[in-house]
Amino acid sequence: MAIRAQFQSSSEIGVFAKLTNSYCLVAQGGSENFYSVFESELSEHIPVVHVSISGTKVIGSMIAGNKNGVLLPTTTSDQELMHIRNSLPESVKVIRIEEKLTALGNCITCNDYVALIHPELEKETEEIIADVLGVEVFRQTISGESLVGTYCVFTNQGGIVHPKCSIEETDELSSLLQVPLVSTTLNKGSSVLGSGICVNDWSCFCGLDTTATELSTVENIFKIDEGQNPLNIVNELRNTIVDEIL
Repeated sequence: MAIRAQFQSSSEIGVFAKLTNSYCLVAQGGSENFYSVFESELSEHIPVVHVSISGTKVIGSMIAGNKNGVLLPTTTSDQELMHIRNSLPESVKVIRIEEKLTALGNCITCNDYVALIHPELEKETEEIIADVLGVEVFRQTISGESLVGTYCVFTNQGGIVHPKCSIEETDELSSLLQVPLVSTTLNKGSSVLGSGICVNDWSCFCGLDTTATELSTVENIFKIDEGQNPLNIVNELRNTIVDEIL
């Protein structure tokens, strides 16, 4: 089931954590209760690493990534870069990007196969995203909004989009991403989806203010309640990585 959590007094947990199928990064300086929520659910399967980006806690807004890699803004310090690199599996590429739009988490949303990006990201950034994350990249807006990472969150199982997305736009995005999508809100009606959730193919964490109805929508679209064994998924991912190397 999806788990509710908060960072200090904030339900915007997606601002303070980044979760993928091969790692979880959480902001330094939170309460032990916040960390224990993630570690109890994830630590047997993937590393849960305490980090800062540019000396701040808003790591979920600043970085983008999937099981293949992590993209960091140019303001990331050398020490922060090396800490992340040393803490993650060797198969995960960690790259710092020279890009004027430094809030990469707000400008990029992806799963392990496809990425949607802010229309104004540099061409070189688009090429790095495709190479490091191993994804097909599309420049996109969500309900007229350029911050695709803020208004769309999706995994390999499914995804959620801005509540004002029309049925036609949602269907088009679903066809593009090849996963089912649904328009919804989080945290009692908030349309800022990227800030309200951390999710991968088997675990989901939502802000503490998320209602039961919103939680049910999230569990259904991300297939969280289908009894998936995270160990099997992780092993499958590792086998895929080995096959790619060979």
